Amino acid sequence: DDAQTGVKQLFGDPQLAEKLARGGRLLSSANSINWGRLVPQIAYYFSAYADLLAREKIELGEAVNFVVPTGNFGNILAAWYARSMGLPVHKLICASNRNKVLSDFIRNGHYDKRREFYRTNAPSMDILISSNLERLLFELSDRSSDVVRGWMSDLAEQGHYQIDSQSLRRLQEVFVGGFADDNGTVRTIRELYDRCDYVVDTHTAVGFNVYGRYAARSGDETKTVFVATASPFKFAEAVADGLFGNGYARGRSTETLLTELSAESGLELPPALTGLDRREIRHTRKVGKQDLLAVVTELLGLN
Repeated sequence: DDAQTGVKQLFGDPQLAEKLARGGRLLSSANSINWGRLVPQIAYYFSAYADLLAREKIELGEAVNFVVPTGNFGNILAAWYARSMGLPVHKLICASNRNKVLSDFIRNGHYDKRREFYRTNAPSMDILISSNLERLLFELSDRSSDVVRGWMSDLAEQGHYQIDSQSLRRLQEVFVGGFADDNGTVRTIRELYDRCDYVVDTHTAVGFNVYGRYAARSGDETKTVFVATASPFKFAEAVADGLFGNGYARGRSTETLLTELSAESGLELPPALTGLDRREIRHTRKVGKQDLLAVVTELLGLN
């Protein structure tokens, strides 16, 4: 949250922009702050639907659900844009970890970051300020910049905001929210492996966990696509606990766990992860959030 807030502040700094322009430079972002990140994500929802048609799993025009583990709301927002462009979508199921600010918001329209922050085994969703939600709010409020600006001001100044009833109704027509804690995530990794002989990462496991409870509660039998978001090797400790038992990873090196996961799953270890414990750490500098502007200015030689 601090890093992303700092990046946004840099993007909005007029003096920095002027210095960059004089040097022929322009800041950009590789994450979903950048709209360019969402474009290929929109495409793969259409691609997934086309795959279902090609495999004769659905009829043309049949609506499907998508389950998306997300913290910054970019991936699931891309699904919403795909739906707006005509993709037949019934429900978008937003899966969170214990930092469940999004699932709470979908339930009652109250976005409240004034809560404890948890470090979880699905760390890409360890977020309390979900940047892309602002883009959805713009659409839900009939593209009212003034309304969204008010909500964002409330968030910045008071730590929370409440959307109006019409926007909440529009939100809940499409979105369903839910969350899974670390134990539920690890348990789901094991259950999926036992049932399907398939190893998932922690974020994908959160999605399956949330969907299982949603389906049982709602009775929704719509065909559903799960967005698997990462390699299981990226989160070796938690995945090992899922496959081999809680606490298994404790005391074992990352290299050992990666080797054991590869052997158990039959999956080839990605080359980028081989020999990690023997590689030199390239980036050792730590920067305080208050020093971002000074460091960027220094690195780009803008002083």
